[in-house]
Amino acid sequence: MPHLDEGALWVRATMPYTISFDESAKITPQIRDILRSFPQVTTVASELGRPDDGTDSTGFFNVEFYVGLKPYSQWTGAYRTKAELTAAINRKLQAFPGITFNYTQPAEDAVDEAETGLKSALAVKVFGADLNTLQQKGKAIKHVLEQVRGVHDVTLVQELGQPSLSIRINRAAIARYGLNVDDINGLIQTAIGGDVATQVIQGEKQFDLVVRLDHQYRDNPQEIGNILVATPGGQQLPLKEFADIRVTNGASFIYRQDNSRYIGVQFSVEGRDLAGAVEDAIGQVNAKVKLAQGYRLDWGGEYKEYTASRAQLNLIVPLTVGLIFLLLFTLYSNFKFPFITVLGVVLSAPAGGIIALWLTGTPFSVSSGIGFLALFGVSVQTAVVYISYVNELRRNGVGVAEAIREGAILRLRPIMMTALVAALGLLPAALATGVGTDTQRPFALVIVSGLFTRLLISIFLMPALYAIVARPDDRLEV
Repeated sequence: MPHLDEGALWVRATMPYTISFDESAKITPQIRDILRSFPQVTTVASELGRPDDGTDSTGFFNVEFYVGLKPYSQWTGAYRTKAELTAAINRKLQAFPGITFNYTQPAEDAVDEAETGLKSALAVKVFGADLNTLQQKGKAIKHVLEQVRGVHDVTLVQELGQPSLSIRINRAAIARYGLNVDDINGLIQTAIGGDVATQVIQGEKQFDLVVRLDHQYRDNPQEIGNILVATPGGQQLPLKEFADIRVTNGASFIYRQDNSRYIGVQFSVEGRDLAGAVEDAIGQVNAKVKLAQGYRLDWGGEYKEYTASRAQLNLIVPLTVGLIFLLLFTLYSNFKFPFITVLGVVLSAPAGGIIALWLTGTPFSVSSGIGFLALFGVSVQTAVVYISYVNELRRNGVGVAEAIREGAILRLRPIMMTALVAALGLLPAALATGVGTDTQRPFALVIVSGLFTRLLISIFLMPALYAIVARPDDRLEV
């Protein structure tokens, strides 16, 4: 689908995963001040962390900014387009090392996240069971994507990197002192996490009273290792005698889809068509990154929407042409007149739409594809007007050559009226450039330009095609 300009920016800042709330809360106002410093910006609002309802599983490392913009007609200064403004903002925000910034639009961001489950319009997901293997394959895919022409902003969704306290109980050691695993687990739970000792009642309210060690005795692995464990023999030994206590590299997030874990590699395409870039990336990744059994790739986002739309158009276009041909056959009771009708439209109408898309730099999309279908239908109407009138003249005794010439002259005005009504009606939409016109412009542009080339070419083409297939014994239906 065409990208809809929403007249606003959505800026996402991704900080180090281990950052605290206090530190991220200090950086967020500084970023807001930089965004507000641009005269094109009207308002800036920030969202730090996850929402209260828990619908977005993120942490304090994630900050999102809504940036409202003035109407483009009011922009002054060095930056006159959103692309120029985004580039200028990004240059200023490079003053924050270690923070990754991404730029999109409010509604587009929500749609992209709904499609991919990630924070980008394009993503490849690696599905599998082991997080370390997923991380390795994700890094390998990221390296390959960075070498593909047209692929930019490649980021790996980090799942590992969260410091985790690991306590591995030595079963042989606890067995020597007559302890079991449950004794050690209960001690750790009570000392670090806390355990309910009693309940406090205040009027009609009732609260659990949780008891645990003071912060200074549980704030690092060394202090936790010094927690005393009572043995059945009456000894008091430190916990480190019974367990290996260390800080390990744990999982920050575990993404799941279709009952399977996955890791995502996000990217965007610039300066190249989406399908060509992604298909090139798929070929290179399949050749250079080998996946073990039980692991698979899924290329999602806009590319999946593109393949679905292409499959629909591959069905709809032949079906449309077939139905039109069937209706024309029912009208003329032969194959020759429906054939030259469809052939004349195919040779004349699409040329204008293709040239207009090329001259304006508009990529082919679902919107322009539907425009070609509508153009095909209107163009068939103009061809029917001409062929039916020529057949009527021949039924009245006019010769073939004279009927072809008279039909081209006398039906020019009705044909022009049929085509120009649609073309002029859609001309404002084809020339519009304001916010919200991105989806309608390709549709209207194809129809308007296609109808003009249809008029210019069909004036000479349809009489020539009719003369080629016309025979004295034709069955003439109008």
